[in-house]
Order: sequence, then C-alpha cells, then structure tokens
Amino acid sequence: CLNRIIENELFKQDWRSRRTIQIFQYVLLKWAFALIIGLGTGLVGIFNNIAVENISGFKLLMTTKLMLEHKYYKAFSALAGCNLALAAAAAALCAYIAPAAAGSGIPEVKAYLNGVDAHSILAPSTLFVKIFGSILCVSAGFVVGKEGPMVHTGACIASLIGQGGSRKYHLTWRWLRYFKNDRDRRDLITCGAAAGVASAFRAPVGGVLFALEEAASWWRSALLWRTFFTTAVVAIVLRAFIQLCSTGTCGLFGEGGLIMYDVSAAKVAYSVPDILAVILLGVIGGIFGSLYNYLVDKVLRTYSIINEKGPAVKILLVVTISLLTSICSYGLPWFATCIPCPIDTTESCPNTDLSGNYKSFQCPPNHYNDLASLFLNTNDDAIRNLLSTSTTKEFHISSLFIFFIAIYCLGVITYGIAIPSGLFIPVILAGAGYGRLIGRLFDPITKLDVGLFALLGAASFLGGTMRMTVSLCVILLELTNDLLLLPLVMLVLLISKTVGDMFNHGVYDQIVKLKGLPYMEAHAEPYMKHLVARDVVSGPLITFSGVEKVGNILHALKTTGHNGFPVIDEPPFADAPELCGLVLRSHLLVLLKGKIFSRDRVLSGDEVVHRISKFDFAKAGSGKGVKLEDLDIKDEEMDMYVDLHPITNTSPYTVVETMSLAKAAVLFRQLGLRHMCVVPKSQG
Repeated sequence: CLNRIIENELFKQDWRSRRTIQIFQYVLLKWAFALIIGLGTGLVGIFNNIAVENISGFKLLMTTKLMLEHKYYKAFSALAGCNLALAAAAAALCAYIAPAAAGSGIPEVKAYLNGVDAHSILAPSTLFVKIFGSILCVSAGFVVGKEGPMVHTGACIASLIGQGGSRKYHLTWRWLRYFKNDRDRRDLITCGAAAGVASAFRAPVGGVLFALEEAASWWRSALLWRTFFTTAVVAIVLRAFIQLCSTGTCGLFGEGGLIMYDVSAAKVAYSVPDILAVILLGVIGGIFGSLYNYLVDKVLRTYSIINEKGPAVKILLVVTISLLTSICSYGLPWFATCIPCPIDTTESCPNTDLSGNYKSFQCPPNHYNDLASLFLNTNDDAIRNLLSTSTTKEFHISSLFIFFIAIYCLGVITYGIAIPSGLFIPVILAGAGYGRLIGRLFDPITKLDVGLFALLGAASFLGGTMRMTVSLCVILLELTNDLLLLPLVMLVLLISKTVGDMFNHGVYDQIVKLKGLPYMEAHAEPYMKHLVARDVVSGPLITFSGVEKVGNILHALKTTGHNGFPVIDEPPFADAPELCGLVLRSHLLVLLKGKIFSRDRVLSGDEVVHRISKFDFAKAGSGKGVKLEDLDIKDEEMDMYVDLHPITNTSPYTVVETMSLAKAAVLFRQLGLRHMCVVPKSQG
C-alpha cells in the first residue's frame, strides 16, 4: 500500500524478532534523518544564495561599470553574453543529464506524496541538476525563483537518505535498511519538502504548513513533530550562516543577504478606504492569477510539443528566452525618465555598487533611473526595492506599469523551458509591482504605506495563482517580519483565492494534470454519489490460490500490469473459498527468483520464512528491484507449486460491493491506500 506497511507473515515474524534496542534504534534513526535532512537542505539553501549573489553580483557590477563609462553597447553585450552562457549551461544540464529537473518540482513532489512513484523524479542526478541548474538560471537573470526548486531539492535529499543511498553511485549504508518501505520514505520526503520551503524563505513554520496544505496527501500528528523539528534545524543553520556572512566574508552575499523583506518600520493603521483598497487588490489578484494560470497552461502545452524534438531544440528555446529577457531588462529602462535623487535618503544615490534602490543607468549625476533599479538587480533585491517603506515617490506610476506588464509576460513564457524554475518569485515580483501601483493611485485617500500595498499585492497574486491560504499567509509574515499586517494579508488571500477558484484550478494542480501524473483529489466527484463500488469494478478478475502453480503466476505477471492480486484459499486449505489477502507484484517476483518451489500442492511457508530475508522484499530504490526479465524459470519448474501465504497481506482493506463509490473513494484517499478489495455481499 501507499502509506501502509504490508502486514504479511514475513513482516510479523521480523517485527516479533526485533529486540528493544533495535526498536529504539529505529525511532532514533527517524529523528536523526530529520536532523540530516534539515542540515543538508539548509546548507544547500545557503550555497544557492551565496552562488547566485556572487555570480549575479559580478555580472551586474561589470554592466554598471561599463554604463558609467558610457560604453552602452559593450554593457549590453556583457549582460546578454553572461546571461546566455549561464542559461545555455543550465539548459544543457537539464536536457542531457536530468530532464526531470526542469520546472518547479513542486507538482512532482505533490504527485509523489499522493502515491505516484514516477521514475527519476527524486534520483541523485535530478538533485545535482536541480541545485546547479537553479543557481545558473537564477544568475542568468531569468524571471524565475529558486524557491520551487528548493522544495524539490529537499525532497531529493530526503529520498536519497530514505532509500539507503544510491547503489548506482556506490553510496549505500547497510543500517538504513529499516526504511525500505513506502510509509517511512514518504514521511521523509514530506520532511524534505517542508525543509525546502523553510530554507528558501527562512520560514520554518511556513514550511510545515506548506507541506501540510499543499504537498502531503496524508498526514498524522507524529509526522507534524518531525517536520517541525526538520524546519527548526534549517532555521538554525540559516541563522548561523547569516551571522557569519554579515561580516562580509561571503563575497557579495554580505550585501544582498538571504531574502528577508523587513517592512516592520512602516506604521500599520487602516480605515475604511484602506480596507476597500485591499478588497480591490484581492479581486484583481484573483483575476490576474487565474489568467496567469490559464496562460501558463497554454504555454506549457506549446513547449511540451517543442521540447519533444530533442535536447538541441530545448537549449535553443532557453537561449531565445534568455536573449528576450536580456533585451527587456536592458532595453526597457531607456524608456524611463531620470529622477533627481531624494535629499533625505540614507542610501547612496545614485547607487553604483551591487544592491540598492537607486541605479544611475544612463542618468546624469545625482539622478537615478527607477526602472533600472528594478530590472538590473537580482530578483530578491528588486522585491526588496518594491517593498521598501517610506519611499512613496521613488517609482513612477508609468515605470511600475511597464515593470508589471514585462514581468507578467516574461514569467508566463519562462516557465516550462528546460531549466529548474520556481513560480514564487515571478508571482511575488508581478504582485508587488501592481500592489505598489495601486498604492500610488490610492495615495490621496489611504494611510497605508506603498511598501505595504506592494506586500498585499504580492499576497493577492500568490493567492490567485497558487490557491493556498494558511501557509502563504505565514510565509509572507515570516518573510516581512510584520505581524500587524496579519488581518489584511488574511483578507486579501481569502478574496483572491475565492475569485481565482471561480475561473480555474491552482497552478500546481494544473501542472500535475498536464504532466499526466494521476492525482487523487481529497473529495469525491459529484457523479460518484450515484454509483456503488460494484459499478466500477472491471473484469475478468485475476486471482491466485494460496498455493499456486508457478506457470499460472508467470502468465498473469506477463499478461497484466496489475500491482496487486487477491489470494483466494480453496479446499483443501479452507472449508469453502475465502479471501486470504492480497499479494504484491514486487513480492511475487522476489519469491519466484528465490525458487522455493515444491512438486506437490502443499504448504511450505516455514521454508520461505527461513530461506528469504524480510529485507529481500523491502522496497527497492527508484528504478531498482527485480524485473520480470530477471527471472530464469525452467520449463520443468512451470508445473511446480509455490506457497503464497508467507508474502500475502492477510489484512487488506475491504469494502462491500454495495458501498457508495463516493464513500469508497474518500476512504481510499484518506487512508492512503494503494489497493482496496471489493467483496460480494454473499458467496454465490
């Protein structure tokens, strides 16, 4: 089953034979793994930030230096050249080494936790490409975030530890074999996904809530504890490194810092006009968000056709989008007018070093270009500039409008190309852009700072695209360090989610569907209320006897793709035909490979228990395990018998055939099942 342990005779025997010390080891390992996942994901998060800040910093400083010398064409060539090289490297990694690393990774993790064990989603090669590809494409100036890929990275780290390392890369640990079952593996990957969010946003509680609300399909209180512990470890690791980097030892990272947009300096006091403005933001966020989802869906369908043509075409598409992004980020600031530097600012103006609000671009001394301050910056710094408080007139209304349209369009066309790309940052950027724009328009009648409007705009757009409420609310509050905004953020998220839901599904649900990953919703479809379980059972049913002929088993395995088969006990092993349990395909393959056959139809369970270890039946790593082609069964063995009782799960979940289909579906989803037996009301 998906989240269940297979309770067959081998498992029971193994559990009975464990001593107290082994059970203690098992519990200790669970917590140790949570610690390792937290440390690993935290360190990768730090590494990503340091790498992006330094690569982007080098590129932007070079461009600024050439601009100051009025070498405008050289400046563009330097910017576009760096971007193209970084983008091509990211695309090559994705196209040739791990195609599964393209995109955000959150839909794949969500599908995995729902029960889809798709090949290579969490492979070590995917982890490698996800980390380095994400650094390269964010440094290349694409309108993508490193937050979605961090969730996937956390899940990959957890999977690597959970499956006892990787045999292919000769990294295996014998004592990790306790975790060779689905439930423990999924628990670890849930911890990894939560650690990814905590590492990306420095939001430990937000990470736990994200895993609970968006990623995991199946939850229990013990898992909540471990996830919370994992994200706490991530928070400690990040804090330690930030202290270290604040001394300036991390190169340019000391300037930019891990994303933390502190808006607590602004006074939060609101009246009726402010509430109306916030409601308007929520409605706009819902409309823009659902349109964004619709466009992303259409673009992804187009790109999937293009990407099928091979790795070279994938790389060409990435390079084209990179060139377009470079033209936008360098070309659009030329349309902005130069603004005189404010007298009362504490920052240097114009700003010629890496991060800061006031970029001079082509402007004369003591003037700055507001669009360049947004485009020629790292994404994190652009958001920091948009959320900056007490700088009402810093950005022109026209500049904010141009920025919003550009980021919205670039965000749509960038997602789906062959690079690891997160959706959070483009959405926050575009949302903060129109939030600040509405703040400027409502300036005469509102008391709220435009920086707070930018934050609420980001919240509304996030709610409109991703349709999460609780986790987004907590992530945004942890990001901005301002609890006084809680009621407004809650209001804007609820409105934007409600408006968005009227048009289409959340962006991750759409991508899961588009990728063809089967996903089971938490609620039953309305038509299911009119059907019973019997109506959807297709035949003919393939069953095995408790002691079955080897030839029959092989024939069934070859002619069907089923993963589970009911085992029926018949006379002489039972008085009347009765359901003995369920046997898994993977277990049958291991049993046939072990060749514990008998010439007569007799019970030989004890021999199976003695000759085959429980760990031979443990869940293999992704893409491993015994395959049908590995079996070498001779002709004379085909007529021999094999006892299936030791590997049969004798307590499968069963429902009666007259149960409502809606009820059966909800039961299947909430218990995290993989197989459910439908039994007749009477033996007929």
